[in-house]
Amino acid sequence: MTLIMQEDHRSLPRLFLMILALLMLALASGCARDRNDDDAGPEALYAEAQRALNSRQYDAAINLYRRLTTRYPFGRHAEQAQLDMAYAMHRARRPEAAITTLDRFIRTYPTHPNVDYAWYLKGLVHYDQAMGLLRRFMPGQLVDRDQESARRAFMDFQELTQRFPQSRYVADARQRMVFLRNSMAESEVVIGEYYFRRGAYVAAINRARYVVEHFPGAPANIDALDLMQRSFDRLELTELAADTRGVIDLNFRDELDAREPERSGLRRIWPFN
Repeated sequence: MTLIMQEDHRSLPRLFLMILALLMLALASGCARDRNDDDAGPEALYAEAQRALNSRQYDAAINLYRRLTTRYPFGRHAEQAQLDMAYAMHRARRPEAAITTLDRFIRTYPTHPNVDYAWYLKGLVHYDQAMGLLRRFMPGQLVDRDQESARRAFMDFQELTQRFPQSRYVADARQRMVFLRNSMAESEVVIGEYYFRRGAYVAAINRARYVVEHFPGAPANIDALDLMQRSFDRLELTELAADTRGVIDLNFRDELDAREPERSGLRRIWPFN
């Protein structure tokens, strides 16, 4: 019995040394991995970030792009990483962070070959904010929301088309601008109709006039003129009401006759299909 206990006591130091050796090996391995990460060049970091982005691991991609731009702030990889990071932020539903990153890129690299993409992506971020889940699943409520994001998206796309008319993103931006123009115009008419129902006829006229002056070509122009005419009638401004009706008959009579009664709100503001 005494011999067994002595043997156990002698084995304890050996066991302790084995455990200690394993812990030191694991620690050394971890340090080696950290050194490898730290020693990774911009090409390796960028490639790893691209793999994460292509795999839709947006948070991982953002962290890798951020590490790249922090560790190697100069060079083509750092510049492109900012654009890719903004895209990853957009897909990760971080619109404020994406806009901040894009604004910084545009200020820092105003002559970069891909600065047109920065303007386009900025417009897309605002465009998606303007759409929202309600707009995707309830198109009948398209104009019942704040239009600030729509205005910002329109301005971003407009900046793109004016600064870079030859950009490959211009065609898509222009179609989105038409949609945004129509949406904003219809939103103004909806607000004007609200004023009309409340008896605020001057406010209704001002909203309708704003549509006619600022959104030429929008389908809502007919509704805006009709709202103006009805408001003039309620104010007993018969001459102005008659003039407005004359404008409608002269410019929109065929369109009024051909208008589809069942046409949805989405179809009215997105006329491309």
